[in-house]
Amino acid sequence: MSFAERPHNLPEEHAKGHALEVFVAFLKLGLTSFGGPIAHLGYFRDELVIRRKWLSEQAYADLVALCQFLPGPASSQVGFGLGLMRAGPLGALAAFFAFTAPSALLLFGFAYWSSAFEGPVGMGLIHGLKLVAVAVVAQAVWGMARNFCTDQLRAGLAVLAVVLVVGLGGAGGQIAAIVAGGLGGFLFCRSVPQKELGEVLFSPKKRIGALSFILFVVLLFGLPVLTDWIAEPLLGVFASFYHSGSLVFGGGHVVLPLLEAEVVGTGLVSESSFLAGYGATQAVPGPLFTFAGYLGAEMHTGYAVWVGACIALLGIFLPGALLLLAGLPYWAMLRQTPSARGIMAGANAAVVGVLGAALYAPVWTSAILEAKDFAAALCGFVLLVSFKSPPWVVVVLLGLTGIGFAFL
Repeated sequence: MSFAERPHNLPEEHAKGHALEVFVAFLKLGLTSFGGPIAHLGYFRDELVIRRKWLSEQAYADLVALCQFLPGPASSQVGFGLGLMRAGPLGALAAFFAFTAPSALLLFGFAYWSSAFEGPVGMGLIHGLKLVAVAVVAQAVWGMARNFCTDQLRAGLAVLAVVLVVGLGGAGGQIAAIVAGGLGGFLFCRSVPQKELGEVLFSPKKRIGALSFILFVVLLFGLPVLTDWIAEPLLGVFASFYHSGSLVFGGGHVVLPLLEAEVVGTGLVSESSFLAGYGATQAVPGPLFTFAGYLGAEMHTGYAVWVGACIALLGIFLPGALLLLAGLPYWAMLRQTPSARGIMAGANAAVVGVLGAALYAPVWTSAILEAKDFAAALCGFVLLVSFKSPPWVVVVLLGLTGIGFAFL
């Protein structure tokens, strides 16, 4: 195999497949996978491990562990990896496009026709979607805090992250918070226990991994320099979304504050449109990162709106794919390192603080204008947390609530 090492202990029927087979399987998942990244991993397991038997439970768990360790959209990275394991590079691309396209097209349509949302009904719906954002982000902060801030030290790192984000502001504050969290984890969290994992069954050659990492770093640090030299709107869009996709730890919702700093803080998208689009994202299947397609369509680049949407999607998903290719050949060694586990624990605690700061501004400050807004958002939060309602149900209920408020 030229691209990858031969899988060890993997049955022949598991090691080979066709890109079309991968595309059909992931298109089904892209049309039906509601509920966010954690739910997506459950859908993948049911469809591809249990029903189709593409790989073993242990191989799947190992791939999930790696993708949760790396920055990027975990469920999309897992899908990319599953396609790669089944049908090579073409399978990886087939999995990505099939899983991403349905939600990307739906959100592109929302952006394209958003100008039609005028009058009391349209404005009420937009306000309802902002209330959805409050409930969803609050649920994400609650769940992530319980998972990632399990002791006083990591809770302190989360609070430090809030202080840095509020004090420094913008993307710089968020980067400083994540770096501080990683440093704190390296110094104080190296005793985090290692989860028992199986043998890594598939990986690209180390040469491919090294080249992928080099490309990731070159783009991360080179794009800002390039945008200073070349005044091309599409290059700026790609650089902004690539930067955000490179720094997302801990789940899809963490992309919210990073994108807000990149596109709202720079005036590329209005705060109202940003939050309305984020609320609408909760109602569609597939990865949360397709929110980038909506934002790319909302930006005024001088090109057709679909061009901006495609560039934004490429920018936000590319870092995760490059890091997965870079990490697979070295995962067996890296996962055993206490320092790596400590850095990850500290970074995850920090992103709780980053997302918590975003819950206040811009999410809360833009949506909660009166007591009735608070009551509606609280109801949405309780539905998500206590009743385990799917997000699309909350989108429908709070959307209708927003319309009702418009006529009061």
